[in-house]
Amino acid sequence: MTALDPKFFQNTQLICTDMDGTLTVSGQFTPKLLFTFNRLQSNQIAVVIATGRSAGWCSGLALYLPGIHGVIAENGGLFYKAQQETAPNFFHAWDSRQAMETAFQDLQKNFPDLKPSVDNSFRYTDWTFDKGNLSIAELSQMKRQVQDHGLDLIYSSVQVHIKAPEQSKGHALQQVLIQEFPELTLDQVVTVGDSPNDQSLFAEPFPHSVAVANIHEYWDQLDFHPKYLATQQEGHGFIELAECILKAKL
Repeated sequence: MTALDPKFFQNTQLICTDMDGTLTVSGQFTPKLLFTFNRLQSNQIAVVIATGRSAGWCSGLALYLPGIHGVIAENGGLFYKAQQETAPNFFHAWDSRQAMETAFQDLQKNFPDLKPSVDNSFRYTDWTFDKGNLSIAELSQMKRQVQDHGLDLIYSSVQVHIKAPEQSKGHALQQVLIQEFPELTLDQVVTVGDSPNDQSLFAEPFPHSVAVANIHEYWDQLDFHPKYLATQQEGHGFIELAECILKAKL
């Protein structure tokens, strides 16, 4: 694991970052984060948010959040470009939500207290419920049950997602790069996260992956680990990274 150093980020032109637990502090955006987005934009560094949050949430983020290029929603299901009141770009078909609901109902047989997340009705490409106090052993059992339905299960610091096996933030980011940033190379991209649903951003082909310090809670559960680690947690860690990247541009 390597500490952040400006020399590693001199070529950075785009940051793709998770939201909850990576940009937020105690569940909220801070004024300093919004200021940082504007600083990055002023220095020609694009920011794409990649989150497990619903299409409904992310359409608003893309329209109103300053200093970003767009938002990947539902762990790679679709993409909203910033400042555009248009339909999202879908990366996965959304005709399988009935199968996801069936898999969720199967989980409820063993875990009757599970309830869909409040934003579940605003989703197209996954089925989501709150993580709460579920243990790693329980989440592993759920994953096996969901795989019996031909689907996959991942989780973040706040939610658990039933989704198509091939759906991921990393796959969606590669599509966004082709469509929105065809001139960039992967060496110019920094990916950032804090939990297991960010693993595809830590894996190949992304050479500059970063985690904020609260990743330690999930370290042993990761198949892919980030290359660099911030010293601070949550949004403070993201701002630490942003300052490092901006310093590299001086």
